[in-house]
Amino acid sequence: MCLSFPGKIVEINENLASVDYGQEGVRKNINISLVQANLGNYVIVQGGFAIRLLTEEEAMEILNEWKIIHDLSSEGA
Repeated sequence: MCLSFPGKIVEINENLASVDYGQEGVRKNINISLVQANLGNYVIVQGGFAIRLLTEEEAMEILNEWKIIHDLSSEGA
């Protein structure tokens, strides 16, 4: 099973983009040739490729859910 987190496109150079995952400055370079992405879009990335565009609201909802899961798992540790 693979897990994907939303990231925000902060730089584009042809079919490559830099995605900011918003956690401790984590940025990754990805391929955006499968989607019609623009600067500032949120994307889901799988295997180094953006596979889906997200609205900001969708991205924030997913990130909030992951935060809840993280916080719950930290309580039991």
